Amino acid sequence: MLKIGGQKVPPRTLMLFASDGILIALGLLFAITLRFHDFRAILNYLRPVHTYSRIFLVVAACGIALYYNDLYNREVIARHFELFLRLLQALGTACIELAILYYFLPELSLGRGIAVFAAPAILLLLFGWRVFLEHEGVFLGGLERVLVLGTGPAGISVVRQIIAKPELHMKVIGFLDEKGENIGKSLVNPGIIGAASDLESVVAAERIERVILSLKERRGRTPMRELLALKFAGVCVEDAHSFHERITGRIPLENLSPSWLVLSEGFRKSPFLLAAKRTLDFVVSAITLIVTLPIMALVAAAIWFESGSPILFRQERVGLGGRSFEILKFRSMYQNAEANGPSWAASDDNRITKVGRFIRKCRLDELPQLYNVFRGEMSIIGPRPERPFFCRQLEEATTYYVLRHTVRPGITGWAQVKYQYGSTIEESKTKLEYDIFYIKHLSIFLDIAILIETAKVILHGRGAK
Repeated sequence: MLKIGGQKVPPRTLMLFASDGILIALGLLFAITLRFHDFRAILNYLRPVHTYSRIFLVVAACGIALYYNDLYNREVIARHFELFLRLLQALGTACIELAILYYFLPELSLGRGIAVFAAPAILLLLFGWRVFLEHEGVFLGGLERVLVLGTGPAGISVVRQIIAKPELHMKVIGFLDEKGENIGKSLVNPGIIGAASDLESVVAAERIERVILSLKERRGRTPMRELLALKFAGVCVEDAHSFHERITGRIPLENLSPSWLVLSEGFRKSPFLLAAKRTLDFVVSAITLIVTLPIMALVAAAIWFESGSPILFRQERVGLGGRSFEILKFRSMYQNAEANGPSWAASDDNRITKVGRFIRKCRLDELPQLYNVFRGEMSIIGPRPERPFFCRQLEEATTYYVLRHTVRPGITGWAQVKYQYGSTIEESKTKLEYDIFYIKHLSIFLDIAILIETAKVILHGRGAK
């Protein structure tokens, strides 16, 4: 099963991604057939090896455009009109990208005649295929049947996630109560269908394929013999916290035992990984600082013309090991915006200038932080650094907050691409769950995935305040 870090990629998404590549290639072959008519001419055109590299280039360009237009989002696929518009937009973007490339490297082009036939063919194939896939179970078999052993809050949360994510292709049959006292009671929907002592008979009768453990009290109450028998019979048995982590990309901290964190895999920081991450940070920050100097000069001029100096905003933040450092950003608020003390950023914040609103939306206000990365105070990828004032509040709210300080803070991170802007204690606690997931699965591959997703977040203007 493919995972990004430790998060499972739904099989439906993987199938859609692979089928898109096939359909785009088929659309190109269809266009080649219409363009040449004659079978021998078609074979002559397809014979050279470089023709297939040109086809692959078109498939790759279209695939990237589909991803950045949210066309692997189930909610978009379900709305036909928006789906068609997004497909049109994505393919139009791909055509522009390829046209620019062909202008500089014309030998890579498949030809304008083929492009004229290919564009509508690919559009119709992708649209028709996505509409067809709306029907549950197409090419994926029946829904995986899931049983929750126990009625703990972690299990209830997991069931809510399964209901909210149809792409997981799962169906929860029900809960088994620890004592068998509440049979028939509805917890989420479905409800309690039996007692924990009925585990083996319910699994057999309901053809259960996965059992999720969510016992309120495990000591002395876990039916270990029955679970072991089911495990050896091929039934998947999984802890609710581990399952939640795998499907959501975050580690739920409520009711989480510290022993789960101690005994779970991950949280490894090998010297090689840390050295490679720091080397990449140094090289990328140095190059990006040089490349973006003209943009930063324009931003600085715009800030100065609107509200004068200072251009840069300096603020104390908490970094690696709990040590404080001074973060650099382009000033996006009016001067003396926090004369009355620190406060969370909010939507439609009247402290933000016109230029500030624009640079925040485009994330240009973050560019000076590349200097913090260059100096080793921050990383490109990591948990966002917080102010000491809010850190103290959050440390009082959850004992796990200090775990964020075991890695360098970042300009962008897993929480930034997976969740909204945290402007309250509760929202910050949710972001902490994503941050701890990132720390647990720290890797260069996960960092690359976050960078790719960050570009999509910026293009769609999500999360900025």
